[in-house]
Amino acid sequence: MNRREALKKSAMALGAAAGAPTLLSILQSCAKQDRLTWTPEFLDEDQAKFISSFVDFLLPKTDTPGGLDVKSDIFIDRIYARTYDEAGQKNVVAEIEKFNNDCKSKYGNVFAELSAEDKAACFKDHEANTAKFPKGVWGSAVGPQEPVGFYRGLKSTVIWAYFSSEEIGKNVLSYDPIPGPYQGCIPLSDVGKTWSL
Repeated sequence: MNRREALKKSAMALGAAAGAPTLLSILQSCAKQDRLTWTPEFLDEDQAKFISSFVDFLLPKTDTPGGLDVKSDIFIDRIYARTYDEAGQKNVVAEIEKFNNDCKSKYGNVFAELSAEDKAACFKDHEANTAKFPKGVWGSAVGPQEPVGFYRGLKSTVIWAYFSSEEIGKNVLSYDPIPGPYQGCIPLSDVGKTWSL
């Protein structure tokens, strides 16, 4: 299984969160934003570079659009600006600084300036040393849940933003704005691609 397929499957688990109308309207407003003139609403320039680098490394452009192509970085900035309270915003700034300081001490530079190999090593380190989302049933956590931390929370948000975008929903995932009749018992092979929300 390649990384793109694994991310598609992970997105299904995050589907429940995609129903929030306020956040979806923020995502739709990103589509109208011109990348060349994008000015972050909340992040400063270095923080925006960090988010863009994180998005681009996690979801690079391949035979499908990458995270930057669907403006996931702009969406994340707007989430921070429009839905986080002051304490949450301060925490984001502190966590970005902490992440970059960790990169400086281990790899000699901030995340946005690292080589692809060092970014991969950084991701691998965080994957191994941060808490994972608990197993769940129908969107509800099962068992004790420890905080997943900034890295995994940001990664989850990037994946959610990507799969909630109009471009991916219509052109990558299966899309049917007016679904047909309910068929509750069909073979999985008849379903095909993952369905867009």
